[in-house]
Amino acid sequence: MSVFPQLILKPKKERAFVHRHPWIFSGAVEVLPKAENGDIVEVHSNDGRILGFGFFSPYSQIVCRVFEFDPEGRTIDTDYWKTKIQRAMAVRQQVLDFKETDCYRLLHAEGDFCPGIIADAYGDSLVVQLLIKGTEKLIPVLKDAFLSLGFKHVYLKTKQSSQILEQVNEEITWLTEPRELPVEVKENGVKLLVDFEKGQKTGFFLDQRENRRIAGGFSEGKNVLNTFCYTGGFSVYALAGGAKEVHSVDSSQAAITMCDENVEINGFSDRHQSYVADCFDFLKQAPRDFYDIIILDPPAFAKNARKVENATRGYKELNMLGFKRIKPGGLVLTFSCSQNVDKVLFQKIVFGAAADVGRNVRILAHLSQPMDHPVNIYHPEGEYLKGLLLYVE
Repeated sequence: MSVFPQLILKPKKERAFVHRHPWIFSGAVEVLPKAENGDIVEVHSNDGRILGFGFFSPYSQIVCRVFEFDPEGRTIDTDYWKTKIQRAMAVRQQVLDFKETDCYRLLHAEGDFCPGIIADAYGDSLVVQLLIKGTEKLIPVLKDAFLSLGFKHVYLKTKQSSQILEQVNEEITWLTEPRELPVEVKENGVKLLVDFEKGQKTGFFLDQRENRRIAGGFSEGKNVLNTFCYTGGFSVYALAGGAKEVHSVDSSQAAITMCDENVEINGFSDRHQSYVADCFDFLKQAPRDFYDIIILDPPAFAKNARKVENATRGYKELNMLGFKRIKPGGLVLTFSCSQNVDKVLFQKIVFGAAADVGRNVRILAHLSQPMDHPVNIYHPEGEYLKGLLLYVE
């Protein structure tokens, strides 16, 4: 007898399970389960075989997000989720040096076979984003699992947080005793302040860790421009790498204030200048041939497929401005975190910008997210961050 409600696929639609893609679209479903939004359901083939377990989302085009493809003998209970999270931590223990880095991504949704869960560690604090209803129902289980790993503070940063927390009788968005913010962490030995209550996403963009390190490694004696700088991660790394002068630009005064604080706690204020400005406008007015390194790391221009055309124009204009301002023989690090703009399209956009400006540009490296943001090989959509390290003649 079935433990969970059954979702039955149409004939021949179980092929996606051979490829273990975790999303089931509504068009592949023959019979919807008698279940509520967020319930765990059993996924069955049309001939009755159980294929896996997933979270039911009846109001979404992705009607089920599968978290288990090996259902035989599986009991989906508290220990099941704790084991998943422990395995995710084991990966981080292999790929990170916790003596030098104590801020990292513990759970990367489908990349860790936990769709709908993002969990970022900042020292002994964990910031959790729950993206689908099914994961919201796991809050007590997740909290216990995180505390068992040694985290002392767990902060829930989800748009529906206040509604969720009423169900579990917690206050505001802390699942534990709150802590004073911002918290100081270290990344590759660099000090950083993070305010995950007021900051974007979980408070910091951990996915750029290795790209910041790469930028810092090229910065000795250089003039560096960090656009869309947020709280100054790239800026601090460039200064730590011996940059002659670093300019940080962001439209947010709050971000610039935190950027200045991050520069100050590392002792680099004498070589740093920040600007509250629109980055496009700043680049248009910036001096030509002054900057040896320009970093173009904008927010997502295409948050859905309908925005891709506009995003293409935005990325092209931004890169054209960067190419016009970079010193001959300089480096441009350019990025897109728009999931709907893939690597091939992004490179074509940058090619178009280079061609219109008429400068010779070499790709020195393709850049991506670090190893604590793993990509499920069956779910290539998880590789959302793409970047290029460019040499401009």
